Amino acid sequence: MTELRLPSPADVAAARANIAGIARRTPLWRLDVELPDTRIWLKLENLQPLGSFKIRAALNAIKSADPQALKAGVLAPSAGNFGLGLAFAARSMGVPVTIVAPDGAAQAKTDALQALGATVIRVPFADWWQVLLTRRFAGTEGVFFHPVAESAVIAGNATIAAEILEDLPDPAAIVVPFGGGGLISGIGSVMRLQRPGVRMLAVESEAARPAAAALAAGEPVTAPYSPSFIDGIGSTSVLDEMWPLARQNIDEALAASLDEIKDAIRLLAAKHRVIAEGAGAAAVAAALAGRAGTGDIVCVVSGGNIDAGKLASILKGEALA
Repeated sequence: MTELRLPSPADVAAARANIAGIARRTPLWRLDVELPDTRIWLKLENLQPLGSFKIRAALNAIKSADPQALKAGVLAPSAGNFGLGLAFAARSMGVPVTIVAPDGAAQAKTDALQALGATVIRVPFADWWQVLLTRRFAGTEGVFFHPVAESAVIAGNATIAAEILEDLPDPAAIVVPFGGGGLISGIGSVMRLQRPGVRMLAVESEAARPAAAALAAGEPVTAPYSPSFIDGIGSTSVLDEMWPLARQNIDEALAASLDEIKDAIRLLAAKHRVIAEGAGAAAVAAALAGRAGTGDIVCVVSGGNIDAGKLASILKGEALA
């Protein structure tokens, strides 16, 4: 099992230097809705180059790696966004990239990966999950980068928290989409040190709730998983190596229904012309439903890479295929 650690303040400062000039310092916007005693703030990571917070993690990971080892290439399992970040960073270095994607990955993401020069291999979700667990894929080589369970990845994610506190020094809660726990562990590591009173809330869709199941059981357990239009979060269980970090940094796991997430996507588009993918809108959906409590609530809009056809159907209120 990979030994992971939460980033120190020095790690976060180094990560900010590593991503400077490529990843953006994204804005914190107040959502234009009226709620009793509540202000919802949007950390707009969908405005990053390539449309996702994952560019922070990928850049920090690849810049922290041995340049000689990278010559053999890069291999990573990704539903799209982490792979995009790696491919973007590696292309400028002349490093070949192979991304193993689950068969439910958004076509917009895999098309973008190929446009950046990455080799994309689609596999069934169960096979993809095994790549996450074993850190290998038969017939491929190169430096393996895990999209969640890498110390450098978590440090890259932590840069989001540093920016939030510069813009909003005393949030009541931060709502973070939960895919594998790397994002909430990074953000939470900063909050636990600098603002220990801030509630760290993981949000999952009703289609997959591994974090809620692990918190209830006190350990990672297998949870039901149903494929949906939300491809950026959701799995069958919390990874064993991520559990100690996630447990430290999650106060509560919230759920948002698929309909609530669709409503949040429509609201973000109508109010602010913000395009959010399902995972990116999940935090907003939970906050709008009142599950994040009151006060200043920061919702991490983690990405905006949604297939155009799915977005059109959601905006029109049509059923998704």
